[in-house]
Amino acid sequence: MKQALSRILPSALHLARVFAIAGAAWAGQAAIAQADPYAEVGQLVRAGKLTEASAKVEQYLAGKPRDPQMRFLKSVVQTEQGKPEEAVETLTQITQEFPELPEPYNNLAVLYAGQNQYDKARAALEMAIRLNPNYATAHENLGDVYAKLASQSYSRSLQLQANNPQATQKVAALTTMLAPQSAKPRASGK
Repeated sequence: MKQALSRILPSALHLARVFAIAGAAWAGQAAIAQADPYAEVGQLVRAGKLTEASAKVEQYLAGKPRDPQMRFLKSVVQTEQGKPEEAVETLTQITQEFPELPEPYNNLAVLYAGQNQYDKARAALEMAIRLNPNYATAHENLGDVYAKLASQSYSRSLQLQANNPQATQKVAALTTMLAPQSAKPRASGK
C-alpha cells in the first residue's frame, strides 16, 4: 500500500511519498527552504538520520504541540525507526483532533496492513476516501487491501478443498499481483 505512507502490503511498506504530500498538503504549500522545519525533517529522514530527525520534530513540537503536519512527520520518523505502535498512536491522535485530514487515515491503514490487520486497514482507507473522494493513493491502497483479503479467502478455500482449480488460479494471480515490485511504493506525505 502507499502511504500518505506507503503501500499497504507488509512486504511493500515504505514511506516513499510521505514528505511530498505532508509537506505540500497541510502547511499552506510551505516553501522548501533551509529554514523550513518540515523540509529539514524530511531531508534528515531521507538521509537516514532518524535520531536527528526525531530531535528536530520534538524540538518543534515543544513550541507548537498541535501542529498536525509536524506530528504527521513524527509518525513517519517513528515508522522509519521501527516503532509502528508509536506511529499508530501518533496518527490516531491526529485523526481524533483533526478528523478532516485524510492522510493520517491512509498511513494508519498502511501500518495496520503491516500488522496483518486488514479489516482495520480497510476501515481507515474508507474514511480517507470519504474525506477526499479524489485521493488516488487511498483508492489504490484500498484495492491492495481488498486483493489481500481476497487472497486470504481463496487460500482458505484451498485448505478446505485442495483440488479447486478456480481457487488455485485465483491464488496464483493474486500472489503475482501482490508480489513486491522493484520500485518502491509511494506514500502520502513524502
